[in-house]
Amino acid sequence: LKGVARLAPVPCRWNSGLPVNIGVLFVPQQEAWVVERMGKFHRILEPGLNFLIPLLDRIRYVQSLKEIVINVPEQSAVTLDNVTLQIDGVLYLRVMDPYKASYGVEDPEYAVTQLAQTTMRSELGKLSLDRVFRERESLNASIVDAINQASDCWGIRCLRYEIKDIHVPPRVKESMQMQVEAERRKRATVLESEGTRESAINVAEGQKQAQILASEAEKAEQINKAAGEANAMLVKARAKAEAIQLLAAALSQQHGSAAASLSVAEQYVNAFSKIAKDSNTVLLPANTGDVTNMVAQALGIYTTLTKPQAVKSQDETPPAHEEPQPASMEMLKAEQGSSS
Repeated sequence: LKGVARLAPVPCRWNSGLPVNIGVLFVPQQEAWVVERMGKFHRILEPGLNFLIPLLDRIRYVQSLKEIVINVPEQSAVTLDNVTLQIDGVLYLRVMDPYKASYGVEDPEYAVTQLAQTTMRSELGKLSLDRVFRERESLNASIVDAINQASDCWGIRCLRYEIKDIHVPPRVKESMQMQVEAERRKRATVLESEGTRESAINVAEGQKQAQILASEAEKAEQINKAAGEANAMLVKARAKAEAIQLLAAALSQQHGSAAASLSVAEQYVNAFSKIAKDSNTVLLPANTGDVTNMVAQALGIYTTLTKPQAVKSQDETPPAHEEPQPASMEMLKAEQGSSS
């Protein structure tokens, strides 16, 4: 009978075919035999060798102390958003107190299975359809806690509960599939828009940097150009100052005034020789034919401009014995006679 019981597919209580009391009994490991003497609980046999009194002692229950796996049948449950689901699970139990498991409830495995089903329905009624798939772990933990609170007086402890399959109605499944596709399209659109935004930002940043660099280059070019022009102006000014200094030094030498008068006269005559070459409009003095008078006027203007400087230089320098110089008018007349 023990061999037949061990070949049973699912561990369960043995209501019939229990071991016969022959006085000497060997209890297998991880099993607990509940013995009654004259119909009253006497003791629980431990694994190993045990002695009983025939006819007075009777083995009433045999409890397995191993972990028991029970399939919870598929059942229907309604979620918080009124969706009907078909759900099943697996229950893992262990007998912790053989006495309570024998006398606390008639069929502890069946009682725990029914309790698991009712607890599962009540817990599913608190969740929406989307949360059922996301919170399977918390749902399993809630079912285990509810079973342990009720099965403590039965001597059975629920170790864990696992949901195997959740079957959704076809129409709801199609709606969920459409929702998933819409969510993916939305995600793709968002990602594409973010990519476009990042691209526009990068292009704008590139244009900004290019404009900044171009403005900096133009600024540096203008600064360099201004510095070059300033240096050129300084060089020209220094050259002009040196030329003026050299001219002043030349004028202060002997016959310098005569040479300057001759140069002014030549420039005056050359200016009249270029009249009417660049434009048709010509302004001429009244005495154009009198060249001698024109040259005399030019030399008079030059003498008037150079006279204060000559007086100042004579005041600053001590008088010296120099050779007498011919008058400028006499030199001009001599030069005009030679040129004519």
